Amino acid sequence: MTIELKVRRVGNSLGVVLPKEVLAHLKVEEGDTMTLTEAQDGVRLTASNPEFAKSMAVFESLNRRYRNALRELAK
Repeated sequence: MTIELKVRRVGNSLGVVLPKEVLAHLKVEEGDTMTLTEAQDGVRLTASNPEFAKSMAVFESLNRRYRNALRELAK
């Protein structure tokens, strides 16, 4: 699915409006939380998942603690 979105002013910020089809595909409604993550080819927008958020918090904690070891293992 490829959809072009226009960036618009929303108060003092900028934002995009997601069409109904995209919201239905993501299974989100007004008031839901979404997650924007960086990917190699750009960014990824997903419906927020509490379990994923918990896993990411653990990863970020371990990533800071073992940064040097992980960098060496990645070689």
